[in-house]
Amino acid sequence: MPIACAIDGLDPAHYARHALHDPARNWPETNCYVDLLIEVLHQRGHDPRAALAFTVAQDYEGDQFTFFKYPAADLARLYGVEILELSIFDELEEHVRVQLTRGRVPMIEVDSYYLPDTRGITYRHSHGKTTIGVNVLDSTSRRLDYFHNAGYFRLEGEDFDALMRTPRDNGAPLFPYVEFIKFGPAPSAQTQVEISRMLLAHHLRRRPSQNPFTAWGDTIGADIAKLMGRPPEWFHIYAFNTLRQAGANFELLATYLAWLQEHVADPALERARIAAEAIAGGTKMMQFQFARASARGKVPDVTGAIHQLASDYDIALDSLTDAFAARGAAV
Repeated sequence: MPIACAIDGLDPAHYARHALHDPARNWPETNCYVDLLIEVLHQRGHDPRAALAFTVAQDYEGDQFTFFKYPAADLARLYGVEILELSIFDELEEHVRVQLTRGRVPMIEVDSYYLPDTRGITYRHSHGKTTIGVNVLDSTSRRLDYFHNAGYFRLEGEDFDALMRTPRDNGAPLFPYVEFIKFGPAPSAQTQVEISRMLLAHHLRRRPSQNPFTAWGDTIGADIAKLMGRPPEWFHIYAFNTLRQAGANFELLATYLAWLQEHVADPALERARIAAEAIAGGTKMMQFQFARASARGKVPDVTGAIHQLASDYDIALDSLTDAFAARGAAV
């Protein structure tokens, strides 16, 4: 059976990650969905920074910061890229093959227990839900090449069998949730800049009514009490859904504003960029503080850190709202 591939010329052994995944960043990985799309967009010749305006709308949801994603509508307008649900009613492997032969990248929710790139974390150790983007399917060799988090990897053999099995194989009890990335013609680079500015105005009008760091500060005492009563490893789960989602989101916002500064001259962009970078660094430092306190069983004092994050948020969002929220047509 022939090998099916969506994007030619990629080799997991020599894959160069996008600069958004540079290890020197405060948060070189964000979440599986956004990281995957950064790499796929880049490999299709798009600049993933242009679509990061949505980061201004992140909120604290009462128990976690928004698990942020590229909005599908933004990707369609900026790049001609659609993300559509793939109905799995037959063999998963065959559905994946059909989409790959049409030049599309299937995105599958899988168990990270079978992903060798998570070796030392969850691979053959613990179970967790994550999303991969399949780029190469070789049924004869039982091999997948796939995008996951900040890179591009390969799995084979028993891992291939585990991920490709379906309920009729007496494997997983349900079909997995699958989407696919469908590529179409993109507007010009200059048009993308104008679209991105309109999207920024749109998302600024969606900004939370309350400062999300202030809102987090109202509940963080209960979070800390819960942390003190849980095993130390539970801290990492909590940190992923709070500190990492907030920090990574605002580091992406800072990167977006730097990209916008290449095309738009406005001092508000620099003020907001510096404040967003401060949030990224502040959350990273706070994660270290939390980790030390959790390991030692001590209650961290985060009052000052929360206050500073809230202040930087106001600077960033107020600067952008004053300068850009009223601009552009409704999206």
